[in-house]
Amino acid sequence: MGSIKPPEGARQDRGGFLDGQLLVAMPGMPDNRFARSVIYLCAHSEEGAMGIIVNRPARKVNFSELLVQLEVIRPEEAIRLPAQAGSVQVLNGGPVETGRGFVLHSNDFFIDNSTLSIDGGVSLTATIDILRAIARGDGPDRAILALGYAGWSAGQLEAEMQDNGWLNCPADPALIFDPAIGSKYERALQQVGIDLGRLSSESGRA
Repeated sequence: MGSIKPPEGARQDRGGFLDGQLLVAMPGMPDNRFARSVIYLCAHSEEGAMGIIVNRPARKVNFSELLVQLEVIRPEEAIRLPAQAGSVQVLNGGPVETGRGFVLHSNDFFIDNSTLSIDGGVSLTATIDILRAIARGDGPDRAILALGYAGWSAGQLEAEMQDNGWLNCPADPALIFDPAIGSKYERALQQVGIDLGRLSSESGRA
């Protein structure tokens, strides 16, 4: 997985930026890679942004299989994983670096020089040490593993929001880590008081 380092064009710089918030795709999103997506923004500054899609399951792999592939556990240990590990979902985090893993997790777990504490009870760790901790049963209380991430260059996200591509709203850890992935999009819209059935692609920004 490698050490945690926000991709080039993104750093954790507060000061009015949207890191720690959710991006919710508008129904008219022209990029099919992000249609109906809910993204947790891990970093946002004048240099760009980086986020993780939290409502798109990865295909053909589950967490225990991934642990075996990464040689964190042996194949015969997969059936004896603690309940904590069994609850970790593997998601398609975005189209950039899809072979790299990112763990979004609750703030009750921290690795020096590896964990990025973001906001609202959510942290990001991208080292294999967190997978080993989860496999032992002493990892974070809540976690999701994302393969890949979504990235924007300087000014790109702001331009997309100006073009009504995205809504933003405060992040709710309960929604981020909820295993009911299929309803996250509608629930995220509800957080900003929007009924999907009444929202058109021509709606103004929230």
